[in-house]
Amino acid sequence: MTLDKNTDYPTLLEMWREEKQKRIKAEEALTKALMGDHRVAESDKIIMEKVEEIERLKADLARKEEDRQYDKMVHDRELADLFRGKYDKEK
Repeated sequence: MTLDKNTDYPTLLEMWREEKQKRIKAEEALTKALMGDHRVAESDKIIMEKVEEIERLKADLARKEEDRQYDKMVHDRELADLFRGKYDKEK
C-alpha cells in the first residue's frame, strides 16, 4: 500500500479529529452516567458501544500511521539507492 504524502496526511488528520470528537463525546457521556445523570446516557450499552468504536478507530488510525511510516521508510531507501547509482548499474 503506497500512500501519497500530500493526500494521506490530511486524511489521517481528519480521521484523528473525528476520532477525538467521538472520544470526547463518549467520555462525557460515560462521566455523566457514572455521576448518576442517566438522562444524558440512554444506557450503559450505548456507552460501551461508543467506547468500543473509539478503540477500533484508534487501532485503525495507528495501523494507517504505521503503514505510512513504513512506506516512507521504503521510499527513502529507494531514493538513497537511486542516488548511489544502484539502479543505473542494473541496466
